[in-house]
Amino acid sequence: MNDHNTSLENETFSGAVEIVRNGGDAEAEARRLFGLLTPAEQLSLLDGDQPFWEGMLSLATEGYNIYPYVMGAVDRLGIPGLRFADGPRGSVLGQSTCFPVSMARGATWDVTLEEKVGTVIGREIRALGANFFGGVCINLPRHPAWGRVQETYSDQSVILGEMGAALARGIQGNAMACVKHFALNSMENARFSVDVTIDQKDLHETFLPHFKRVIDEGAFAVMSSYNSVNGTWSGQNADLLTATLRDTWHFEGVVITDFIWGMRDGGLALAAGLDVEAPLCQQRGAHLEDDLKSGKCDWSHVERAGLRILATQLRHYATRDPSDPDENLVVSSDHVALAREAAERSMVLLRNEAVDGAPVLPLAPENLSSVAVVGRLCDTANTGDHGSSDVRAPYVVTPLAGIEKALGGSNVTLRSDGSGDAARSAALAGDCDAAIVVVGYTSADEGEFVDGSVASRADLLALYPGPTSDAERKDRDAVLKAMGGGVSVVGGGNAGGDRHSLELLAEDVAMIKAVAAVNPRTIVVIETAGAVIIKAWKELVPGILLGWYSGMEGGNALADLIFGRKNPSGRLPYPIPADASDTPYFDKDATAITYDHWYGHRLMQKNGVEADFPLGFGLSYTTYALSDLDAALVGEGALRATVSVSNTGNMDGHQVVQLYGTRLEGDRAGERELLGFTVVFVEAGKTQKAEIEASLQPLNRWDEKARTFVQPAGSVRLEAAFCWGDPEALSTTINVKGA
Repeated sequence: MNDHNTSLENETFSGAVEIVRNGGDAEAEARRLFGLLTPAEQLSLLDGDQPFWEGMLSLATEGYNIYPYVMGAVDRLGIPGLRFADGPRGSVLGQSTCFPVSMARGATWDVTLEEKVGTVIGREIRALGANFFGGVCINLPRHPAWGRVQETYSDQSVILGEMGAALARGIQGNAMACVKHFALNSMENARFSVDVTIDQKDLHETFLPHFKRVIDEGAFAVMSSYNSVNGTWSGQNADLLTATLRDTWHFEGVVITDFIWGMRDGGLALAAGLDVEAPLCQQRGAHLEDDLKSGKCDWSHVERAGLRILATQLRHYATRDPSDPDENLVVSSDHVALAREAAERSMVLLRNEAVDGAPVLPLAPENLSSVAVVGRLCDTANTGDHGSSDVRAPYVVTPLAGIEKALGGSNVTLRSDGSGDAARSAALAGDCDAAIVVVGYTSADEGEFVDGSVASRADLLALYPGPTSDAERKDRDAVLKAMGGGVSVVGGGNAGGDRHSLELLAEDVAMIKAVAAVNPRTIVVIETAGAVIIKAWKELVPGILLGWYSGMEGGNALADLIFGRKNPSGRLPYPIPADASDTPYFDKDATAITYDHWYGHRLMQKNGVEADFPLGFGLSYTTYALSDLDAALVGEGALRATVSVSNTGNMDGHQVVQLYGTRLEGDRAGERELLGFTVVFVEAGKTQKAEIEASLQPLNRWDEKARTFVQPAGSVRLEAAFCWGDPEALSTTINVKGA
């Protein structure tokens, strides 16, 4: 009897998990489970469980990802399926902790902090019923106008890879981490239409290394992108999904589509290496059986995908944290405190000039009698766009609320006006001791974009299965009516998309100028994700702080910095250009575009222009100095550098130490590349040794024939610095043997 019960248990998912946990082979157990499934159950692994029109109606009326989207659950054997929750600024499910957007967290350059964020998100989505996190977004923003730039970390592959790996490490104690969007997804308005042409060298040297880094860290899943690459849709692109992911990188996990419009042909996609159509029962539910009969794909492809799907789940459940969190930890005090820390650590002090002999920041409440807080966004909850990454936080602390709380109990008079009326704000701020102007962007200006046009595009409508009942026809009509009316199924109707301009709105600039004209202590706070060109007005004000979309605790974090409770430690994760002409060509409505490696600092260096603010730049309330650089190769392509960081000021603080490399001869000689970085905390008046683990990978060259990287021989100048092109950088030269 006991042997019989044990045998039955071993034929379930939980039994297979236990075998894998005890050292069994996940692939073998997946194969055994797959053999126990009926043909219909085997096919059901390959798409979402919810009927298409029912799911679409929920999207259009209830909202996005209110509950986990389940793909491939088989209750008969206890197979949980992929239970999807989106991100990356927190769990989209329920009312969850809202962190600053990823680009803000990229400005911390702190992988330890990012791993903590990942752990919190993982525990929250698990408590809310999910086991799969689709929020490890590491697309490289070739142009700062990209509408979803807030969802990624930097324009530097090294930062993208290390921060993405840290988030995945944190997530995977509780959920399967999915890295997205693979690949070349950095245009929003045209993402369903654009074909990106790129040569193999630029693809592998610039736009893919960060994906490999996160996959090497152990990410369980990859999401393909909407756009096509070199003439083939990413969701059925065998060069990306098989030749690169599987054959070259040896990825063993699962590949899912981007949602609803991410797969153009289910059978071709299956043959090319796409495992799961997400998140609903859509094309594969309607057409896969016919595709198998026609020979477009075959059952060996079904088995291949099914084994990946099952083995991935087995590996995750066998290794995840044994403790099962409950909903009480969602938005707990510890999680909220981490959100506040991440916000405070992310904000970048761009300008802090002297007024009456002392830097304008920090403001000392004991020396103030009145402060004005003005600007369109001073009392607006502004955590980012309202697309698939939107977190429904139970509250959001606005800049005004945070400053008001920080001044509570003091004798400082607080005056505020969020109307955006420049003359009114100037009149309010004119006789105050200081004025804080909060301006920038909102979801109306940048973010995920799906407008009503999708309801009239024949190519997208063709991806929807035909309704098979009166109930489905009713749901279909309601969905198409809502979408055709300009209502977005994942965002804010016609709002968002790629930015029209890299400068602030005209009314924001007018506000800054009006207030600065009457108050010499004007501090501008910019809420944004991508770079904002400020050269035309920056010298009119003594203080500028990049405040980002800073999450639910952003207002408190801002107040901590403004009043000197914390020391600004955010550093730019990208350069801010002086002029839009210093960026690559960008047409947000293009249906075809060519990508190469000329963007950001590379393009500026090529054209002989300087960034207004370079990569890695950020001011502090203290001062730092570098000394004693030592660097050496410690393995094939691996570098280790140590340098002393001295805090020469009067306030403890975090500093980001960056290691850059420049080839001195040969192909692309003279191009400075970020190789590695670290964050150190240094007490005032003390010196701390910083150790940087880095790699020569960004200087290597792709050999298309051998499908591998080659390390060119020659001299490499290494620079330890506080920003790109730092005039105070320490340098040394190493000789690299070719490989």
